[in-house]
Amino acid sequence: MKKIIDIQTKKQTINEMIRQMSESGGFSAKHLATSVDILEEMEKDKKCVKFLSFPACIIATGARGVIKDCAKEKLFDVLITTCGMLDHDIARSYKHYYEGRFSMDDKELHKKDIHRLGNVLVPKESYGIIIEKLMEKWLPEINKEHKELATYELCWEFGKRIKDENSILYWAYKNKIPVIIPGITDGAVGYQLWQYYQDHNFKIDILKDETLMSDLIWKAKKSGGLMIGGGISKHHTIWWNQFRDGMEYAVYLTTAVEWDGSLSGAKPREAISWNKIKEKARMVTVNGDATISLPLIMSALKERLKNQA
Repeated sequence: MKKIIDIQTKKQTINEMIRQMSESGGFSAKHLATSVDILEEMEKDKKCVKFLSFPACIIATGARGVIKDCAKEKLFDVLITTCGMLDHDIARSYKHYYEGRFSMDDKELHKKDIHRLGNVLVPKESYGIIIEKLMEKWLPEINKEHKELATYELCWEFGKRIKDENSILYWAYKNKIPVIIPGITDGAVGYQLWQYYQDHNFKIDILKDETLMSDLIWKAKKSGGLMIGGGISKHHTIWWNQFRDGMEYAVYLTTAVEWDGSLSGAKPREAISWNKIKEKARMVTVNGDATISLPLIMSALKERLKNQA
């Protein structure tokens, strides 16, 4: 048995603190430290195709910068997310979101044309209005060259037009990292796509995304992923990995519970029964808000990778 070591709150790097958490014995701190160990091994595994799945909501926060750095530094081969990510990433490249409180009066906010996303405030002009203006400009330009696009190709077209280096889509385009949006119509950008489609010869081919996923999965010697939150992005990631009998590496970050049978709360061990994660895979679930855990995990990971370069 390994003895529990007390954490020392001395001046240190994030990675040094994470290493202390690894020896602290409990509770979620141990899982947080284990997640960095797994991701470090995954990143160093040259045979591994690396997936990152995440929901839209965190892109409304400063966590957007962490995901952006993942794309900029090519830490993952594929990003799988939702239409809301497009909304927030595009909108925030041109307008600002603001700090709020969970307890604010939503009726008063409604009268002021301010949307509330948790404790983030999103003025109407910073969301629907700016997205509509940009889509009215961009979609005709894109349509001149393309009559049909996969969602990852559409994301690259958006990234090509965004001149903001804080944008996830900007770096995905620069580094040709596929961004796959299985639920492309479920958001402001998706609605604008439908609007434009009604009067133009323009279509989104979501089955072309699936062909890309198939090619990646069947050729992969190993696979692994960091899955933030749940929903369609998490499921699409693990769903495809069942066709190669599961992932070798799996890190879940979640606030959901498993006792309601939801996919979002399901632990990696459940995915083993579906062939989505291998029996001998390195896996862990970190329970807690990803806006806290994700910056710590990725900062520690990047410090380790830099020291080993």
